[in-house]
Amino acid sequence: MRLKSGIWVSAYLRRCAVENVPAIVVRRGHAEAGAIFIAVDRLDGTLNLYGPAPAGLAEIDSERLWVPCFDGQPTGEEKVNTYLARQAEFDTDLWVIAVEDKQGRHFLGEGLTAA
Repeated sequence: MRLKSGIWVSAYLRRCAVENVPAIVVRRGHAEAGAIFIAVDRLDGTLNLYGPAPAGLAEIDSERLWVPCFDGQPTGEEKVNTYLARQAEFDTDLWVIAVEDKQGRHFLGEGLTAA
């Protein structure tokens, strides 16, 4: 059984705080099962965006897997916001977490996959 989205987000925010990296919830989704997107602002005018891996990639139902959006390339804030707005049209329960880190760290560990 996978952790509820709200619990996972709380743990992720704590992880960022331990690393002294600012992170906030920009959009609060469904506490039980909302999809989660993580936008890492590199503080140079670009962001990296990470989203949930497609269901077919999930090898284990109990773990969350992530894929980099935009082929893993940093992109502008406007493009990220447009992408997230489109995602919200399909899934009104999604979460968005904003992280600020010059090094571009995402703290997703082994959950990050290349899709």
